[in-house]
Amino acid sequence: MKKKSAIDRFLSVIEKVGNALPHPATLFAGFAALVVLMSWVVAQFDISVVHPGTGETVQPFNLLSAKGLHMILEKMVVNFTGFAPLGTVLVALLGIGIAEGSGLIGTVLRLVVLSSPKRLLTFVIVFAGVMSNTASEVGYVLLVPLAAVIFLAAGRHPLAGLAAAFAGVSGGYSANLLLGTIDPLLAGLSEEAARIIAPGYTVNPASNYYFMFVSTFLISILGTWVTEKVVVPRLGAYTGEEKPEEIRTLNAAEKKGLLYALIGFVLFAAFILGGLLPVDGYLRNPETGAILKSPFMSGIVAFIFLSAALCGIAYGVGAGTFKSDSDVMKGMAKSMETLGSYIVLVFFAAQFVAYFNWTNLGLIVAIKGADLLKASGLNDFALMGSFILVAAAINLVMGSASAKWAIMAPVFIPMFMLLGYSPEITQVAYRIGDSVTNIISPMMSYFALIVAFIQRYDKKAGIGTVISTMLPYTLVFLLGWMLLFGIWLALELPIGPGAPLYFKP
Repeated sequence: MKKKSAIDRFLSVIEKVGNALPHPATLFAGFAALVVLMSWVVAQFDISVVHPGTGETVQPFNLLSAKGLHMILEKMVVNFTGFAPLGTVLVALLGIGIAEGSGLIGTVLRLVVLSSPKRLLTFVIVFAGVMSNTASEVGYVLLVPLAAVIFLAAGRHPLAGLAAAFAGVSGGYSANLLLGTIDPLLAGLSEEAARIIAPGYTVNPASNYYFMFVSTFLISILGTWVTEKVVVPRLGAYTGEEKPEEIRTLNAAEKKGLLYALIGFVLFAAFILGGLLPVDGYLRNPETGAILKSPFMSGIVAFIFLSAALCGIAYGVGAGTFKSDSDVMKGMAKSMETLGSYIVLVFFAAQFVAYFNWTNLGLIVAIKGADLLKASGLNDFALMGSFILVAAAINLVMGSASAKWAIMAPVFIPMFMLLGYSPEITQVAYRIGDSVTNIISPMMSYFALIVAFIQRYDKKAGIGTVISTMLPYTLVFLLGWMLLFGIWLALELPIGPGAPLYFKP
């Protein structure tokens, strides 16, 4: 028997400990109860912080008070129905269910497997995951489960494909070749923080573009290396019950279906381009003419549903797999059947996240940690590196990138400006820390969905399986990205158009 390496033994321990925990839904229910109890304990002490953005005093809120009890009872349903990923997942999967029920997805997968060199498959999946961040949730909802199916169809372990896609989508969250919704969001917060020191300072949304462009290829290469050298050897051969798509050449009906689907896709793409290309296009922001903050970007989930449904129906008609509207509805219903456990888990996860926000515990921990780092007395490079680590650590307890930056930017941007660093470079450091721990953070909105996807292939899998599988990506991404960041600073390379590295107070 081959002796396990130290890394493999370490990850096995993490998996065993994690999987020894209760069912994820039970765990989130316990977390919610613990937050309620902790809110009472912390409220007994005179603890308060000043919000660096608003100047308001923030104190812990006791959920065991009468007001807290009222909030828990009155908002239980709203917490669940308003949980951001729930509606996104359900709507997107309704459309995907049509595409899957018609046979379109299976046929396309076979075509991809048959036509793509196996040696490039992992890189393509990680790269596609990074690029999917332009459209926010698409990667989580579509690419992650799709990658598992593609790997299984190619005769490889499906969880290796799932891990590779998840690493690109979530671990490489800030990297991209295109600007996404996160760029203007963070830039706006950075600008407000910078004006504490320089009232007229502006931060443009493309200020990190050059660095993130290069980071896209870095994350794709590192993700491919971790998948092939760490994850695949550790997982071994797949022995689960899921059967791969049969790898066979396309028949005449399937080719006809693909042609119909292609026609449907081209027509839908023409509709989208017609609304985006003209400066006054109907899918642009009607006030500013911008694309980033437009009905197109805010309605991206609707476009996923419509495109998948249109192409799925077109394929079904062409291939003869859809005989009536009932077949279409059956495909949509079947996609919902697979989400039973996820919906149960989301109910408890939504209560936990809501309680945590109400108590202000996450806000207090984040501000106290930021103040501690500010007073550490470290030199500039060590302080910037420590800042990345703090952002990565805070990401484990606060999921929203914009919420964390709204808290941290007013502290760290002025501090680094006084040390001679620009707001744009500080924002880059934050984005690195905010990305790398997404894949091991239970507070990440789509973590529950990833657990559900993994359980399809491994019934005994749990939170421990996800964390132990993804931890190597986190460590390698963190080291690789910090090294790139250090080289960038040493060479004084521009990080984006019109974005300086340094600031003169």
